[in-house]
Amino acid sequence: MPQSPASRLPACRFQSFSEPSDPAEVAPRIAALRQALAQQGLAGFIVPRADEHQGEYVPSHMARLAWLTGFTGSAGNAVVLAEKAALIVDGRYTIQSAEQTDTAVVTPTRMEETPLDRWIEQNLPPGGRLGYDPWLHTVDAVARLEKAAAAAGGTLVAVGQNPIDALWSDRPAPPTAPVKAHRTDLAGEDTQSKLARIQDALGKAKVDALVISDPHALAWTFNIRGGDVEHTPLPLGYAIVPREGRPTVFLAPEKVTNEAGDAIGAVGEIAPPAALEAQLAALGAAGARVRLDATTAASALATLIRDAGGMPDSGTDPIALMKARKNETELAGTRAAHLRDGAAMVRFLTWLAREAPGGQLTEIDAVAALEAERARTGLLKDVSFTTIAGAGPNAALPHYRVTEASNRRVEPGILLVDSGGQYEDGTTDITRTMAIGEPSEEMRDRYTRVLKGHIAISRAVFVKGTSGAQLDALARLPLWQAGLDFDHGTGHGVGSYLSVHEGPQRISKLGTTPLEPGMILSNEPGYYKEGEYGIRIENLIVVEERIIPGGDRTIYGFETITWCPYELALIELKLLDEGEIAWINAYHAQVWGNLASLVEGEAKDWLEKACLPL
Repeated sequence: MPQSPASRLPACRFQSFSEPSDPAEVAPRIAALRQALAQQGLAGFIVPRADEHQGEYVPSHMARLAWLTGFTGSAGNAVVLAEKAALIVDGRYTIQSAEQTDTAVVTPTRMEETPLDRWIEQNLPPGGRLGYDPWLHTVDAVARLEKAAAAAGGTLVAVGQNPIDALWSDRPAPPTAPVKAHRTDLAGEDTQSKLARIQDALGKAKVDALVISDPHALAWTFNIRGGDVEHTPLPLGYAIVPREGRPTVFLAPEKVTNEAGDAIGAVGEIAPPAALEAQLAALGAAGARVRLDATTAASALATLIRDAGGMPDSGTDPIALMKARKNETELAGTRAAHLRDGAAMVRFLTWLAREAPGGQLTEIDAVAALEAERARTGLLKDVSFTTIAGAGPNAALPHYRVTEASNRRVEPGILLVDSGGQYEDGTTDITRTMAIGEPSEEMRDRYTRVLKGHIAISRAVFVKGTSGAQLDALARLPLWQAGLDFDHGTGHGVGSYLSVHEGPQRISKLGTTPLEPGMILSNEPGYYKEGEYGIRIENLIVVEERIIPGGDRTIYGFETITWCPYELALIELKLLDEGEIAWINAYHAQVWGNLASLVEGEAKDWLEKACLPL
């Protein structure tokens, strides 16, 4: 094979391409677990893809579901009984789950058809004791599981020690990444001010304390960042914030840098993680009402408080909305990050246009080239998630991850690249779909329909109080009109040098949180033809207030902050109306105006052509 262009690129620093699992290991591990369960008198055990914080990314030593089943997706549950086992995943992972596990031992199951609780109800034998780790399930989740087990005539049993941990002989050590201070000139608000707002919210909620179980909320509140999980600068830990007085942050002391320690020490106390249970018991003994985040707090936390005499209050963490509404400093930072990220994208797309016609490029080459361009900024801290570079049929997998085994050549057709960067001033996420060679008429039709939905979200104006669920159909209508759709949400929230997937805001059929000024979301409709190609177009947008002359309601709209041309070769003009054409031309004029001074030579020439008016 001729020398790949990737040989001229530096190796990827932030992601590997090794195959993360081996289906051949699944059967003996399932057998060992079954033996351990039998010794404990358990009929089965639930293995979620979760750590104690219910995070999207889990540290390697908490990846129990991947160790047991081989499945490495971002969401799923396994249930192992004596005679059967299921791997329950959502529609994004139907194909991946079947490829990664041993289907002779574990049955991949679509969550949309058979959710976890229904599977338990249908399969747990009468009288069966179903085990679970109370540190890996929320209070609400445990209530649903208890109901399902009871409906099957069995019982749900909390275990003191997760049985997988005793079987996992080469289990990695817990992460030891340093906890660093996040500068106030980047955060836009100091910790003292944030704590005052949080404590005010606790007073209004009539609770005595809040347990911060979400590491994103911990990082935001105390203006700290870490590196305990992939691609998101999180320190894994907890905090207890009383309604009055100083909070306590639970972090391994050896991980806390002097600067971060001084910053936290100015407003609160630092204690080792092992001290958390004693402090929760003390709150319980005092009869305290303690707020637990319903989405991230482990059931074990509620049990510790209740058993000591306190009142666990499972509800909304007030920090979630505070964090979602970015301040002007955070917004200025993310705009700056998107400009440098846009220039990196232009340099990458220029490289792709030059190299792809030679027929020697692979998906891994594309990932390496894009990471190299982001690294050239000198400010890249990490990629914001594992880069998706899908050629041909791989592009039809919305959450595809290229490995050495799956790596395809970039041949005539479509290449979809979904990627982002973590910079101290902002987090980026962008998807562009490129034509390699001459695209088919069908590809142009589908791309243009996706683009029409993308534009509809970009141009949307909506009254205060509108949720993402009310906007989601705008992105789908051009596809629906052709009998088409896509199976993921239209958009997710995005953090400020935090998670690229942030809640509670989202544009989705399930997005019930009202959208408010300062919230950052993605706008990413798509279309996927299984086994052939996939299309997705993504920009990040910010909710902003709009003044409508003569209007009498508070109206919001979206500011686009991602800058990169769309693929002109995939646009079918006859499907666009005059307003959509004008919007594309105006956007491309802004792309040129924002990025032309940030690139030079071949990249600037490419950008000028890519931004020509339709």
